[in-house]
Amino acid sequence: MSAALTWRVARLAGRRVETPTAHTLLLDVPGWPGHLPGQHLDLRLTAADGYQAARSYSLAAPAAGNRIEVTVQRVPDGEVSPYLVDVYAEGDPVEVRGPVGGWFVWRTDQAAPVLLVAGGSGVVPLAAMVRARRAAGSPAPFRLIHSVRTPADALYADELRRRARDDPGLDVAYVYTREAPADWPGGPHRIGAADLTRHGWPPDRTPLCYVCGPTGFVEAVADLLVGLGHPAGRVRTERFGPTG
Repeated sequence: MSAALTWRVARLAGRRVETPTAHTLLLDVPGWPGHLPGQHLDLRLTAADGYQAARSYSLAAPAAGNRIEVTVQRVPDGEVSPYLVDVYAEGDPVEVRGPVGGWFVWRTDQAAPVLLVAGGSGVVPLAAMVRARRAAGSPAPFRLIHSVRTPADALYADELRRRARDDPGLDVAYVYTREAPADWPGGPHRIGAADLTRHGWPPDRTPLCYVCGPTGFVEAVADLLVGLGHPAGRVRTERFGPTG
């Protein structure tokens, strides 16, 4: 069995509160084989009666040895996320398996411009790419467009604001769908072609495009990008539905 298919016991080393409903978990995983930005893992919980529940979570940052990060958004009535956000304590075990996925990844030796488009918590694997770019000192120019319901729902907002200020070649823009800051141009709206044109790359720059979020969002943005002239083969997508 390959290392990526092996279930390993991870333990919680710490956490960061990102929003009232989302926490980043710092996990120590002995023997972790490493991963690429954009990959994910499977996480499994086992109840006292033997019942098991597993979910997939994107890896939020490059590995630091055997320490990895995942950001978990609490889903009402979920089987896994409420436990991880509200109950899971330092030193407690969970099982993880990974890394998983080889298509929706960015490699630090790629020099082409990159367009990242996130819907809600779909920003997690895209933030991993932003962090990996910085860690590697990559000159590849990045543009991130993050669509969120309200400013309070934006994951990593302070970090991304700081990186956009301090990391040459990184731009970050937001689209708010329900509530925007009072002085925000355009007001609340769903992401459209105008946003992708204003904040993204023109097709003649042949960027690699990564789109992640709920299924409907991903399909709509991918169609918009292709409609704007981006080759379908350079639009990579990762989608998720309502899971625990």
